Amino acid sequence: MALQCGIVGLPNVGKSTIFNALTKSSVPAENYPFCTIDPHLGIVELPDFRLKKLAEIYKPDKVTPVTIEFTDIAGLVSGANNGEGLGNRFLGQIRQVSAIIHVVRCFKDSNIIHVEEQVDAVRDAELIETELLLADIETIQNRQFKIDKVAKSGDKKAKIELDVVTRLLEHCNNGRRARTFKTHGEESDIIHSLHLLTQKPILYVANVDDTEITHNNRGEMEQQLIDFAEKEGNIAIRLCGKLEQEITVLPEDEKGVFLEEYNLPEPGLHKLIQAGFRLLNLETFFTGGPKEVRAWTIKHGSTAPEAAGEIHGDLQRGFIKAEVFKYNDLVRLGSEKAVKDAGLAKLHGRDYLVKNGDCIYFHFNV
Repeated sequence: MALQCGIVGLPNVGKSTIFNALTKSSVPAENYPFCTIDPHLGIVELPDFRLKKLAEIYKPDKVTPVTIEFTDIAGLVSGANNGEGLGNRFLGQIRQVSAIIHVVRCFKDSNIIHVEEQVDAVRDAELIETELLLADIETIQNRQFKIDKVAKSGDKKAKIELDVVTRLLEHCNNGRRARTFKTHGEESDIIHSLHLLTQKPILYVANVDDTEITHNNRGEMEQQLIDFAEKEGNIAIRLCGKLEQEITVLPEDEKGVFLEEYNLPEPGLHKLIQAGFRLLNLETFFTGGPKEVRAWTIKHGSTAPEAAGEIHGDLQRGFIKAEVFKYNDLVRLGSEKAVKDAGLAKLHGRDYLVKNGDCIYFHFNV
């Protein structure tokens, strides 16, 4: 399953700095707008302590974690929907991702240019949200125009779609995001086919200065952004992009000392990666053996055959049973054999909903 998160925000808010820290890249992060033009891609491993524990049990030749693809998208500005700052090009890049990581500057520094001349976290967040909404309204209007002609010919399916699109347009014209539009049944498929920007889940990242991190203080702008995110039905986390980039380049044996100095239990980027994963409503299951221990990604609520299909289509087509070992049982007892001997390995059929952390052996026949 392709996991794609796009990093967006106004110019000079720290997007490229955070992207570099995430992906250990060297994308230019200069003090002027539109330093980033073309999108930069990076593959990042999902931090998961369970993989290490399972590797100690199976002693495999190979360990394969879940990965997430992050895209550093150039800064949007007011008027992007009308082409300002190459806006149409950048909006098109956002359409390609599954979720949006919206970096918002929550620190003041007179040495770093701000395109709106002064920092205001909520205003900056609303600017981006407005541009995404305006782009969606244009998309919906275009679809309404096209489907209206078909509906007038008497096509029943087109009439249903026209009704949904018309109600959605009114919803968005009232300043509300597509993700808050209530749908049922086939209406969801109609909305999904539009690939709307404001339908994508958003994680707000408050980029704060290192003094807030050091003293564990929550600044006024950060709190305002958190309140704004909650009002929009989203979540916000905080980190210091500059600090995270410093941590990334340190040797492994020095990172612990650095984190302790700043009173951090782990790099803030771990929190960002894991939050991005949850944002997509995803869970992890594992397969294990002497050749490989591997983490796999599924949507929350996936059935056992659907999970098998993430490994290979033949496993889904020929699915018979899923033999499930609970992670905690494996770690506590130390082997699959011990779990079986304790009567804790369970065979499940096609209706079983895979749980986060399940270790599964699939029985199949094709």
